[in-house]
Amino acid sequence: MHSLVTIADLGKEKILSLLASAARFEAMPNRKTLDGRVVATLFFEPSTRTRLSFETAANRLGARVIGFSDAATSSSSKGESLKDTIMMVSNYADIIVMRHHLEGAARYASEVSPVPIINAGDGANQHPSQTMLDLYSIMKTQGTLDGLDICLVGDLKYGRTVHSLIMAMRHFHPRFHFVAPTELAMPNEYKLYCREHGIDFTEHTEFDETLINAADIIYMTRVQRERFTDLMEYERVKNVYVLRADMLRHTRPNLRILHPLPRVGEIAYDVDDCPQAYYFQQAKNGLFVRQALICDCLEIEG
Repeated sequence: MHSLVTIADLGKEKILSLLASAARFEAMPNRKTLDGRVVATLFFEPSTRTRLSFETAANRLGARVIGFSDAATSSSSKGESLKDTIMMVSNYADIIVMRHHLEGAARYASEVSPVPIINAGDGANQHPSQTMLDLYSIMKTQGTLDGLDICLVGDLKYGRTVHSLIMAMRHFHPRFHFVAPTELAMPNEYKLYCREHGIDFTEHTEFDETLINAADIIYMTRVQRERFTDLMEYERVKNVYVLRADMLRHTRPNLRILHPLPRVGEIAYDVDDCPQAYYFQQAKNGLFVRQALICDCLEIEG
C-alpha cells in the first residue's frame, strides 16, 4: 500500500491509468469494493467539497467513514501532536485522508503512519486529489491533455491547486498563462520548475479578452483570505479579476472554465448559464477520481 502526498510522485502512465479508473467509476459508482474497510477523514482545516466527496466516495464503495471536520473537536486542541493523532487513528482505519494547514504535514504523516495517507491539501503546498479531478475534467472536455493553452488566474502565490496542476501537466506539453497581481504572482520555485521541465509560460497582470479568446482552459482561483497575515493587502487584491459572461463572446468553442471552489467574487453568477462554465461538473468529477485514488492507495482493483 502507498500514500499520495504530491502529484510529483505520479508519472504519466500512472496518471492516465488513474483517469481511466475514474471513468470506470463514473460509469458505475456504486460498488462494494471496500466492504469491511474503514476510511478516516482528518480535516484540520475547513473543507466542504473535498471532505464530502471523499466521504461520499468511501460510502459508495461500501466503506465506513470516521474522522472529524474541525480540529477543535479533536485531541489536537488539547495539544496532541500530529504524530500521535496519526498513530492513534491508524489503529482504527485502513487509510487516512488528511487536510492540514501546515505545508509538509502530509509528507510527515506518510512517514510515520502504518496505513496510507492521502493528502487532501497541506497549506499552500499541494492538493493532488484536486489536481487529478482537474485533469479528469480537462480530459473529458478537451478529449486530450496534450498541447493545451491554459490560463491560471488569481491567487497563484498561495493557490496549492495551481501549483499541483503545473507539476501534473509536465507530461503533456501545455502552454501556461499566469495571470496574477504582483502580490500574488506565481512563486519563483514553480517558474523554475517550468523551465527545468520545458513548460512554456508567460506572465500577465491584465486579464482581458485577448487571453480569454486564445485559451482552451481558464482556471480561476479565489484570493484566499486565510493565507494573508496583512488584511489590508487582501483587501487590495481580492476583487482584482472578475470573469463575466460578456467576456466570453468570442471564445474558442472548446473553452471551459474551471474553478476549485469555493468562489467568492471572481466568477460572476451570469457565467453559470454559459456553455463554457464547467466548475460544478468539475466538482462532481471529484467523486469518481477519489474513488479511484482510495482504491489505488489500498491496492484494490476498482
